[in-house]
Amino acid sequence: MSEQVVHSEVQPFSARAALPWLVSLGVYAVVLILGQRLLNDPDSYSHIEVGRWIMAHGALPASDPFSFSMHGAPWITFEWLSEIVYAGVYALAGWPGVLVVAAAAIALAFGLLTFFLLRELSPALTLLMVIAAVILSAPHMLARPHVLVLPVMVTWAAALVRCMDRGGPPPYWALPLLVLWANLHGSVVLALGLIGPAVLEALLREGRSGWSHVLLRWLPFTALALAASCLTPYGPEPLLMPLTTLGLGPALAWISEWRPQDFSRIGGFELLLLAGIFALSRGVTLPLVRALVVIGLLHFALAQIRNADLLAMLAPLYLAAPLGRMFGGPTGDDAAGSSRGLTLAAFAGLIAVSGAALARDIRPAPIITPQAAIAQADLAKAGPVLNDYSFGGYLIFAGIPTFIDGRGELYGGPFIDRYNRAVALVDLGDFLKLLDEYKIGATLLAPRTPAVAMLDRLPQWQRVYSDDVAVVHKRRDAPQR
Repeated sequence: MSEQVVHSEVQPFSARAALPWLVSLGVYAVVLILGQRLLNDPDSYSHIEVGRWIMAHGALPASDPFSFSMHGAPWITFEWLSEIVYAGVYALAGWPGVLVVAAAAIALAFGLLTFFLLRELSPALTLLMVIAAVILSAPHMLARPHVLVLPVMVTWAAALVRCMDRGGPPPYWALPLLVLWANLHGSVVLALGLIGPAVLEALLREGRSGWSHVLLRWLPFTALALAASCLTPYGPEPLLMPLTTLGLGPALAWISEWRPQDFSRIGGFELLLLAGIFALSRGVTLPLVRALVVIGLLHFALAQIRNADLLAMLAPLYLAAPLGRMFGGPTGDDAAGSSRGLTLAAFAGLIAVSGAALARDIRPAPIITPQAAIAQADLAKAGPVLNDYSFGGYLIFAGIPTFIDGRGELYGGPFIDRYNRAVALVDLGDFLKLLDEYKIGATLLAPRTPAVAMLDRLPQWQRVYSDDVAVVHKRRDAPQR
């Protein structure tokens, strides 16, 4: 028996074949173990309820059916497909099912990222970049629509980057991904924006004499990509959602995920940023277009906390080829090999971990679930309820009209800003005016909200319930419905 045959029997699969599976399974297991964190966002409640509304009515809403402050106002659910997925899974398997689906999407995204990076990098450098991506993405790993689109985003970006690395034609095969992306999440305009760097790098590579050829190659693809992004029940309207959200202006400062990065204490983002600066100081250089893309992604991540996952998932793809040329790419052994046994073992692991997760009693955090307060204070019959922003998702889930919730595109910047200034008692007079203007019959606020102490001192209001999650006041002369 030859040495080559012995080596083949001892190592039936390569690092490249094993690593994407191992990363996916590892991320999946870790996310399920820390599963409670994925359910710590109030929007998880509202997304499920919107999905249930769609399935019950057999149609998509064109106006707001969930609040009393904006009831009937024009509103579209640009994440309708994700909401149906979450609602369907919740109906079948409850919160553990929602957790499994979100964790599977996250794990698939990182497995795909690993696979694509291995085309240009060694397994060691690939794993290092994937670990950094996991650290950056961790705060925004939530059971919300954006995680369902992560595998689509990684695949689309990798297809465009492959064209940049190889100078190939546009990836027409990837256009159906945009239809899926546009109906899962409102960030599909990002997909269109990623075409720009591919075109720019092709123009720089070809030189002025080849510009017409490059444009003739990419313009039809770009037009088809735009058309694919508009294939939604609402037509092209979801493309404008990011602009609508960013148009909230100063009101974004009241929403934690839209705030800039906080460097008042050392965290994963800062450590990785410093590591990147150190790498650049050691002579790591990037082509112009790649550098511009990374700088743009870094700007988005610095400007809003929630965009750190874009930097985490996309920047490695644009960095892979340049770093592979500097530090060495995959070897022949890394680039070959597969194993049916590995695939079967991975699926067996997925089934085992999923079964264990589904058997757990897991649900969203109490801090966003004022269930006891609503039941004990009988808020369903208390008239219009002025609620804490973080309770809006649960109120929608419980069938109680909200004053405000996580749909910033519905409420708009001035409304959100007024609400927050009122309950923070920045403008005491407007807080009292707001109570009368909307005929508020009860309030449901977090215990540390400044307005709670004020309501305790107002003779026409009475505290009727309090716990560590919520405080309820009712107007003494409020009519009961």
